Amino acid sequence: MRHFILFLILGFITSCASVEKETGQEGLLLVPASFRDLQGWDKDRQQDALIALERSCARILKRAPTESFGAPPVGGTYGDWQPACRALPISTTSEQARDFFERWFTPWQAFAEDGKKEGLFTGYYEPELHGSRIKTGTYIYPLYKKPDDLVMVDLGAFREELKGQRIAGRVHDSYLKPYEDRQKISEGHWPHNDKVLVWVDNPVDSFFLHIQGSGRVSFKDGSSIHVGYDGQNGHIYYAIGRELIKRGILDKDEVSLQSIRHWLETHPKEAPELMNLNKSYVFFKEIENKAPLGGENVPLTPERSLAIDRSKIPYGIPVWVDIEPPVENTKPLRQMMVAQDTGGAIQGAVRGDFFWGHGEKAAYFAGHMKAKGQYWFLLPKK
Repeated sequence: MRHFILFLILGFITSCASVEKETGQEGLLLVPASFRDLQGWDKDRQQDALIALERSCARILKRAPTESFGAPPVGGTYGDWQPACRALPISTTSEQARDFFERWFTPWQAFAEDGKKEGLFTGYYEPELHGSRIKTGTYIYPLYKKPDDLVMVDLGAFREELKGQRIAGRVHDSYLKPYEDRQKISEGHWPHNDKVLVWVDNPVDSFFLHIQGSGRVSFKDGSSIHVGYDGQNGHIYYAIGRELIKRGILDKDEVSLQSIRHWLETHPKEAPELMNLNKSYVFFKEIENKAPLGGENVPLTPERSLAIDRSKIPYGIPVWVDIEPPVENTKPLRQMMVAQDTGGAIQGAVRGDFFWGHGEKAAYFAGHMKAKGQYWFLLPKK
C-alpha cells in the first residue's frame, strides 16, 4: 500500500511541475537593495526582533549545514545561516542590533511575478475562549485532536521546488482520498467524534480559533490552557468575508474580523451555512509554551512574528516591513520582523499576516488591519 501511495503522490507532483516558473518559487522575485532603502531603519527597535530571531536560530542551528534552507530565489543551505545565528547578540541596544543585521545580512526587496512590490497585510492575534474538559449544557462545541488516520504529505520532501506545499487526506482501499470537510466534521458525520481536546461554549469563537491557529481556553476554576495547530483536513481555506460581500451583506471596506463576527452572532440560524463554506478544518493540541507556537514550531513574538506564504518563503528569514497605518490615526509599521508562521489565507509573494499578541488591543488591531505594504528579506551575505 505504501508503494501505491508514493506513486499517487508522485503523480500529483508531476502534474504540478508544469506550472513552475524560472524563479523556482512561483511568483516570487527578489531584487538586491541596501539598508538605505529601508525607510525608518534607524528608528526601529531592532533588538526586539532579535528575540524572535533567536527562537528561529535555535531551530536553524540544529539542522545539518548541508541541508537546503529553501528553493530559489531564496535558496542556500542552513550552513549559510548558521554563522549569523551563532553571532546573535544576547543583550543589545538598537544601534548594536542594527550593526548586527548590517554586518551579517543584505536586504533584497520582494516582488510578485507581475512586478508589483505592494501586497496585502492583515493581522491576527491569540484569542481566548471559555471551555470545559467535559461536555455540559453550555460547553457543547468540540475542539478536536488530530485523528490518527489523517495523512499529511509534505510535497517538499519529494521535490525541492514544492517545499512548503502540502496535501492531506485519508487512505481508503489503498487510495489517498480527501478528508471530511468542515460541515461533515461539525455535524458529527465522521468516525472520530470521540477525539475531543476540549469543549467550548461558542461556535463563532471556535470558528475564529481555526483561522487564528492558536489560542487560550479558560476554565471556570480560573485555570487555562494554550491550544495550537496540530493538523488540517486538507481542504482549501475560503474567506467567508468574500461571501458576505458577494451577497451584498457587507461592503468591501466594511469587512473586518469584528463585522464578520457581529453578523455571525446576530444570525445564528444562517451562520453555520456560511461558516461551512470554508471547508478547511483545523485540529488542535495542548501546548506547554506560554506563547502560542507558529508554523515554524517556535513561540511567536507579539508584533515581531510575521505569517507568510510558506510555499514561497522559508521560515526563519528576517523581514523588514513597510506597511501603511494598520488602523486609522496610527503610524505606518516600519520594522524588523521574522517569518515564523503561515495560514490558509496567506497566499502570495508579497502577503503577510502581522501577529499582534493577546488581549483587547491585539484583537482590535488584528480585526481591522487590512493595509498595503511591501517587504525586504534579509539574506546572509555571501
